[in-house]
Amino acid sequence: MTNSDRPYFLWDYNLNETQVRQILSGSNETDRRWLLARILTSAAYKDVWTYTNLEQITSELPHLKLRPYINSAWTRALHAWGYHVQP
Repeated sequence: MTNSDRPYFLWDYNLNETQVRQILSGSNETDRRWLLARILTSAAYKDVWTYTNLEQITSELPHLKLRPYINSAWTRALHAWGYHVQP
C-alpha cells in the first residue's frame, strides 16, 4: 500500500479508503468506535463529513475514548446544532 492509498489521519496504520468505510459501517463495535474517535480527533473538520454523519457521531460519542477537550468540543457543537448526546 502506498501512502496515497491511506487516509492522512491514519499515518500509522495500513488501512485504505475501502477498509476505513468497511470498518465504519461494520458490526465490530470496538474497531468502529476506535476509527470514529480517530477521525474526530485527527481529520480536518471538512473531512469528518466524508466518513461519518451527525447521527453516527451523536449515538457513538458517549462511547468513544477521546481527550476531554475533544469530547467537550464535539458535545458543544452537537448541542449548538440541536442534537442531544446521551451520557
